[in-house]
Amino acid sequence: MSAPSTDAVTPHAAGVERILESYRAIPPTAPVRLAKRTSNLFRSREKARVAGLDTSGLTDVIAIDVDERTADVAGMCTYEDLVAATLPLGLAPLVVPQLKTITLGGAVTGLGIESTSFRSGLPHESVREMDILTGGGEVVTASPSDHADLYRAFPNSYGTLGYAVRLRIELETVKPFVTLTHLRFHAVAELVEAMDRIVATGRLDGVAVDYLDGVVFSADESYLCVGVQTDAPGPVSDYTGRQIFYRSIQHDDGVTADRLTIHDYLWRWDTDWFWCSEAFGAQHPLVRRFWPRRYRRSSSYWQLMRLERRFDIGDRLEKLHGRPPRERVIQDVEIPIERTVEFVDWFLANVPITPIWLCPLRLRDDDGWPLYPIEPRQTYVNVGFWSTVPVGRTEGETNRRIERRVSELDGHKSLYSDAYYSADEFDRLYGGETYREVKERYDPDSRLLGLYAKAVQRR
Repeated sequence: MSAPSTDAVTPHAAGVERILESYRAIPPTAPVRLAKRTSNLFRSREKARVAGLDTSGLTDVIAIDVDERTADVAGMCTYEDLVAATLPLGLAPLVVPQLKTITLGGAVTGLGIESTSFRSGLPHESVREMDILTGGGEVVTASPSDHADLYRAFPNSYGTLGYAVRLRIELETVKPFVTLTHLRFHAVAELVEAMDRIVATGRLDGVAVDYLDGVVFSADESYLCVGVQTDAPGPVSDYTGRQIFYRSIQHDDGVTADRLTIHDYLWRWDTDWFWCSEAFGAQHPLVRRFWPRRYRRSSSYWQLMRLERRFDIGDRLEKLHGRPPRERVIQDVEIPIERTVEFVDWFLANVPITPIWLCPLRLRDDDGWPLYPIEPRQTYVNVGFWSTVPVGRTEGETNRRIERRVSELDGHKSLYSDAYYSADEFDRLYGGETYREVKERYDPDSRLLGLYAKAVQRR
């Protein structure tokens, strides 16, 4: 076995000690939280009243073992930094979430997904073991064989059972380029049928498929984006400048092709935050010309969104134009593939938001994950939609309607944004009994916020 290609073991150990010291410094009666200025969550949060845990030493790639194809990574390391370390070695994580600043710990405790999920599942399924600072103030190593209850319950717990300080994850070999095929469909049902065939066979026209996702622009315009890794040299597109990736997908009919470097493919959605950069004018040709390239990234738009929310800019502008305030509808939901057409048709008829992202997934693990109990050996489609709609007569009216429709179709909703479930329904949907057992064992004094309080009550 080769020596690790990076070695940050000693600095990481110092970082773990710092987070433990900061935990001990928090009064026993005070809640425990992370001291972090950035987040990829879209839930409302109260302003912190106490000091948080010091994560400053937990941002590195600790080591990469090329022979074993594993990486040891600190919990606050971003996928941007991890990919920068692995790609020169011809390796990548099995699932790389779409946005550069998502952290490894965040993707595991909060779930993540991308266009390899139809073959590689979700990010937590490629975790071999992780060191977790529990609510009880100790660091335990959780794996399928040790502290297995915590290992199983950690995904979708959103930091309410503890914080990952180190994760050992699987890597896969990758080639330097990705050839893309964009297939247009005039009906969502036709797209979903084609998607189901590719997931079942792993192939399109006899060629093995490495990446698969799709975009719905309207009921009669949708696309599958099929990616295949290749060593073949040749010209590649660049969507970090004037051109916009999601617009490149659109065409009149049939099939179009494209090529990207593997790096640019992995981050193809980050430059324009999928398509949400349009809200800040970043897609206007004149604005884009003078918008520095280094700021065309999701983290920049997230900072602008925080400012907008802080000063209520959007609703003030709506009021000036005599329009009602807007409800934020930022959600990802998992729908069984056989019910996906029903959901998308309903959504297009009832919620004025497009485009919509579609990403198929199948769990790798046959035992399932109790806090997000989607079925093993079942294909789901992640449906992502991120925008605003006029407010209704009650708080969160559109989000509540979406939640009801998702449940009716045996789907599940991610918890990174606003949720409105009752306590009983939340308990049923998100593994309440298992969660309480694990919470009692690893956070007996409830130093960490509970999952329902964090995801729904937004304290």
